[in-house]
Amino acid sequence: MLNRVVLVGRLTKDPDLRYTPSGVAVANFTLAVNRPFSNQQGEREADFINCVVWRRPAENLANYMKKGSMVGVDGRVQTRSFDNQEGNRVFITEIVADSVQFLETKGATSGGQSGGQGSQGYNNPNQNQQNPSQNQNQNNSNNNNNQDPFKDSGEPIDISDDDLPF
Repeated sequence: MLNRVVLVGRLTKDPDLRYTPSGVAVANFTLAVNRPFSNQQGEREADFINCVVWRRPAENLANYMKKGSMVGVDGRVQTRSFDNQEGNRVFITEIVADSVQFLETKGATSGGQSGGQGSQGYNNPNQNQQNPSQNQNQNNSNNNNNQDPFKDSGEPIDISDDDLPF
């Protein structure tokens, strides 16, 4: 049996982070996922899919992603039911995420930059800070190393069939 879901979409609102009485983090969120086709009027429609993620990935999602952020979800479909206050049986279908991948950096908007930070990822503001002379030296060394090693020098390449992966 197989129960696997992979989704890529945008958060419809900020994730709702809560903690169980035993202190386990849980975040509920809704993902807007575009359908791969247009309707008869030529407009793209979307599905709004309820998701839940637990523990550390829940805290990371709530801390680093917000409404409109693009994320990837890998998980499974789960259905459950309960009796509401009026005594009616309520059925819920949701995606229980095993992992949530951040497909944009924290400050990016829908048309902004993408960073692919991963479920534990965030943009460390100190990671790329160097003084200007280091940046200049780094840029100069990058220019020297940007020569294409695969550039055609006009000589034949000697490769045996045993070296090919197919």
